[in-house]
Amino acid sequence: MGIFSRTRDIVAANFTDLLDKAEDPAKMIRMIILEMEETLVEVRASAARTIADQKEMRRHIDKLGKLQDSWTEKAELALSKGREDLAKAALVEKQKAADMADRLKDEIAVLDEALRASEEDINKLQTKLREARTRQNSIATRLESAQNRYKLRELYNGPRMQDAFSRFDIMEGRIDMAEGRADAAGLGAQPKSLEEEIAELKSADKVDAELAALKARMNKDG
Repeated sequence: MGIFSRTRDIVAANFTDLLDKAEDPAKMIRMIILEMEETLVEVRASAARTIADQKEMRRHIDKLGKLQDSWTEKAELALSKGREDLAKAALVEKQKAADMADRLKDEIAVLDEALRASEEDINKLQTKLREARTRQNSIATRLESAQNRYKLRELYNGPRMQDAFSRFDIMEGRIDMAEGRADAAGLGAQPKSLEEEIAELKSADKVDAELAALKARMNKDG
């Protein structure tokens, strides 16, 4: 069973209320749009049938007009031959054709009202459909944003990130220890030789290179 029972229900629909009550708003808005599109197709199809009926009626009215002219000619011919009875019968047939044409004109007028109502319904449905599609885009954007935030939080709080920070802390601890040993070795020590200072520079470069590599891996994982 559909969400709506008729065009009037769609036009009066409050999307906010419908979506607030839905367990899955994204699914609900898709169903709403689908039903509105189907209803719009049905209303247009009905309007097309009405237009076709009017065209057929107008063709029939034209034929009835020609028939009236024909009966008029026959009545004139009968009178010219002194047959008033036949002339009167011809005029009776002419009147029948005229009455039929009037009834068809009345039906066309009724169908005109139906067409105006259909056009109004189509305009309202199109407006509602645009509104629904706008809400669908909004829901999709919000859902994507929520999913991205969830992924970021999961990544930040996940084991890979925690492991990376742990390794980063260990590395910083190793650097602190190396710097501490270097500082302690310098207390009361004799001035270092040129070779010792160059060796320390090489050692510091290795540690800095390892730290830079660790940071690069963390950025790549993030």
